[in-house]
Amino acid sequence: MMADGESFAKTGMNTKLAHIGYEPHGYFGFVNPPVVHASTVLFPNARTMATRDQPYIYATLGTPTSNALCRAVDTLEGSAGTVLVPSGQAAVALPMMAFLAAGDHVLITDCVYAPTRQFADLVLRRMGIEVEYYEPRIGAGIKRLLRSNTKVVFTESPASNTFEVQDIPAISSAAHAANAIVMMDNTWATPLLFTPLDHGVDISVHAATKYPGGHADLLLGMVSANAATWPRLWEMFLALGIPAAPDDSYQVLRGLRTMGVRLAHHQKSAIEIASWLEHQPGIARVLHPALSSHPDHAIWKRDFSGASGVFSMVLASASQAHAFLDALRIFGLGYSWGSYGSLAMQADLADRTVADRAFDGALIRLQIGLEDIEDLKQDLARGLKAAGCAAQPLLDQAVL
Repeated sequence: MMADGESFAKTGMNTKLAHIGYEPHGYFGFVNPPVVHASTVLFPNARTMATRDQPYIYATLGTPTSNALCRAVDTLEGSAGTVLVPSGQAAVALPMMAFLAAGDHVLITDCVYAPTRQFADLVLRRMGIEVEYYEPRIGAGIKRLLRSNTKVVFTESPASNTFEVQDIPAISSAAHAANAIVMMDNTWATPLLFTPLDHGVDISVHAATKYPGGHADLLLGMVSANAATWPRLWEMFLALGIPAAPDDSYQVLRGLRTMGVRLAHHQKSAIEIASWLEHQPGIARVLHPALSSHPDHAIWKRDFSGASGVFSMVLASASQAHAFLDALRIFGLGYSWGSYGSLAMQADLADRTVADRAFDGALIRLQIGLEDIEDLKQDLARGLKAAGCAAQPLLDQAVL
């Protein structure tokens, strides 16, 4: 078994995932690191306590469990350091708190994860920070929105629910020219399919609740920073005192081992189903960046090495959403994604202020899980049939 510190540059991704974060010879040869439940750490003497000259000081600063996961994530992200927090939303809030202060200006993509917008509108504005949302496809045009007090540009690609793909290198280049920090929510792709720091991003945010955890049974967020931003991120992490729980950290580390093979299955199934849906009656549009019909397909193909299992479709009529969803038997109706089970939900774009939110029909987000593709197609066909029947009385009434 390869130990941390050895080069993984020439190994495949699944080989990396099988070995990163392990130090078996540091734990008597046991393959997995221990789950350390702790607050207090004892010192052998007063001098060591005064100088803090030992690996662990207090549990909020890290434990063997959390550090094993952080080392693994740094290997994937190419980051100088990673911190673990209790949720994906906390992972968004932490770096914003670290790099924004009263009087600053922040640019946030208008297609952002809804809780990110909630944090920005409720907390950042209350702190005296000016929040401005921008059109996700702005690319290098973001230059015209940058000000002398713009400190952060927050990106998310592909977009939540509508899956616009941002030109991250162009945005990063413009932001850095104005001395702004670039942050990215990379939950959809994970560092397996897109490495933000290699495309100019300074801080990568990830809801490990999703694909790293992979089993819908935990909440955890990860924030990875480059060398320039790491000290300030670490400082704020210590000041807020919001470490992730040891059991959740261990579960995510374990989830990493299979994330590659799971993502491959998610991708294959999602692309096949998305392509199939494009030809089904009752479907107005399918929003999946890996499809050639997607307006941002070229950018996705340039920057991403693959796709995950989440995309959206638009039903022909806005009135059909409930009938479609209620007819599903395999797809669960629920939030989140990234787990083994398929999910469906109607997306609400009412909070958008700049980006396109005008769709002719109901916007349905699908998480394609690990079930057999034909079973999922049959379930979706069942939903589409019910949606068609729900629309029929309206058509009959229109004729009368």
